[in-house]
Amino acid sequence: MKIRFSIPKADHEYEQELKQNNWTPLKEPQSIGKATLISIPFMIVNLVICLAVIIMVDGLSWHEFGFTEEGFRFTLSLSHIVWFFAMIIIHELIHLVFVPNFLKSNKTYLGITLQAGFILTEDMISKSRFLIVSFAPFILISIILPIILSWFGLLTPLLKVLIIINGVSSSVDFLNSFMIMRQVPKGGSIINNGFRTYWKAA
Repeated sequence: MKIRFSIPKADHEYEQELKQNNWTPLKEPQSIGKATLISIPFMIVNLVICLAVIIMVDGLSWHEFGFTEEGFRFTLSLSHIVWFFAMIIIHELIHLVFVPNFLKSNKTYLGITLQAGFILTEDMISKSRFLIVSFAPFILISIILPIILSWFGLLTPLLKVLIIINGVSSSVDFLNSFMIMRQVPKGGSIINNGFRTYWKAA
């Protein structure tokens, strides 16, 4: 595993090699901005799921989010910012631990940029494992975690907000998974060249 502070670019020679070896380019957005825009429907769905889980296990009120009879009141503290960045790091680390052999791999990257954090592996990975890697942070943080915290009475308003933010920010993961499920046949394999994705049937 390597740490990067920039988004890796595709290697054009490697791209030709992949195509010669019958790897098919995935039809996908070519920038983070486009991917985020296209993923808005998944943001809405994820938001509804997060709210439903929190309401079922602990309840939810407008007052918890700063809305009162006197208006909206919200105080942003340093601890809130720390918690927010901690959640981003945890989200990416969960992706990472589900990547096969991530500790030994020289082609798996933990990325930290001004735009976002990311996990990228250029090792070959199965379709099923790709889906597990993609869905893991949403399932663990936005579904399982609120249930556990509620059992122990630890589901605070701040944690509810962070859980919801995690769910909404998982929309690009869901978009990627949707494209993989639609385009890659069962048993297929996936490989990345930078952020460009290629697949091959079993």
